[in-house]
Amino acid sequence: MTQDQPPGEFDIEEARRVLGDVFAPWVQDLKLSIEGIDFNPPPNLADWQPGAILRMPFSERLCRNGGIVCGQALMAFADTAMVIANLAANRGYRPMTTVDQTTHFMRAVTASDVLADARVVRMGRTMSFGRVTLSSASDNKPVAMISSAFAMLT
Repeated sequence: MTQDQPPGEFDIEEARRVLGDVFAPWVQDLKLSIEGIDFNPPPNLADWQPGAILRMPFSERLCRNGGIVCGQALMAFADTAMVIANLAANRGYRPMTTVDQTTHFMRAVTASDVLADARVVRMGRTMSFGRVTLSSASDNKPVAMISSAFAMLT
């Protein structure tokens, strides 16, 4: 992974490369895709936060009994989305590790892709705090809310 990339050169292609090169093979088996990244605040939007939008395609392999996408897959998806959001906020690769993740499941998702809207609430020198909203792609209704903290390792 490119750790010496100049700030400001991180883009969606680099985010996609990191997604394919860095994560464990079983995370790559989720076939996640990056729909977009946000690191430049739009004018006149005071509550904007940097982040990323990812998609997890529906697969029967991710379902538990009853055709419901399992919570374990949703939590792994949220964690991965938050890493990409942190990279977008940092405008490049920075080693990090999850310190805490709290997930509130709101409703089941069946037979639908899942979208993650991951936002960095605060990026510090040694810690980052974020939130992820998971939604069903079929009706855009929330599935889960996640808050997380990451330790920046360098």
